This record gives sequence, structure tokens and C-alpha cells, in this order.
Amino acid sequence: MTALQASFGNLAEAQCIQHLSFRVRQAGYALPIDLVREIIEYAEVTRVPMMPEYIHGVINLRGNVVPVLDLAARFGLSRTAPGKRTCIVITELALEDTRQRLGLVVDAVDAVHDIDTRQVLPPPPFGAQIRVDFIAGMAQQEQGFLIILNLLQVLSTQDLLDLAQARAAD
Repeated sequence: MTALQASFGNLAEAQCIQHLSFRVRQAGYALPIDLVREIIEYAEVTRVPMMPEYIHGVINLRGNVVPVLDLAARFGLSRTAPGKRTCIVITELALEDTRQRLGLVVDAVDAVHDIDTRQVLPPPPFGAQIRVDFIAGMAQQEQGFLIILNLLQVLSTQDLLDLAQARAAD
């Protein structure tokens, strides 16, 4: 089963899945809405020593410590300098026997889209040296493509487990 099939099920069946679209630099990305818990204004993030450059730090979300990941830095770009439209998208992932909340720093949140699974294309082959495992698919929009992220692959499984263990130690 490909990552595309795992994310979207049987593509032969007509089905629309809601996705939240957002911008990282000028590129459009999307996540299935069922992974999104809330969107918050960018606020002060507490830096944590010895974390990778793409981890901004942590925030206190109603008494819970939530790690905050900078998607731009994770994609090899410079860290995001917060602006007026910068947001943190709070997501929740199932990891083994626990659920991990994770904040994603994005330049701007755009909209919620109903994406027809039949219109989602697999990521193009870029060659053996370029990772595309974090892309669940590409959805055609009027302004170009939305890159649908496979959030479990944006961080490695080990990174996610390390974050969960660090949270449990607090």
C-alpha cells in the first residue's frame, strides 16, 4: 500500500476529505482537518536547549506543554520570523499508545478545502536523493498545487517518540 493509498483510502471511490490549507513561505500545504485541533496566534515560544533547529521550543496550551515545530526550518529553509499572519496550527498525532500534540509554525492559514480524493496526485519522482515521503499527495488548485503533508513523516518516528518522552518527563 502506498502512502497515498494509506492517506486517502481507495482512490477509485469518490470521496471529499476536508483539509486545512496554509502557507510556508510562498508554497501552499494542507493537512487533513481531522489532525488539526486548533489554530492559535503566534505567541512567545520557550526555547528548549539542545533541540534541533526546526524545533522552536514549547508553549503552554491550557496547562499542557506542546512542542512547536517550524515547518520552514524542517523543510531546509530559514527559520520563520513571526509576522502578522504567522500562526501555530495545533495538531494531534497517535503514537503507539499515546496521543502527541504538536504545534506547527506556518506563515499564514488560508482556508478549509473539500479535496476530492480522485483529484489527488502522487508526488512526482524527483530521484533517489530527494525525499518525498513526507508528501501524501498533490491537490490541484486554481493557483497551482497544494502539497498534502504526511505529518507522521515530516518528523521521523524517532523524533516523535523523543518529543513524547520529553513531554512525559515534564
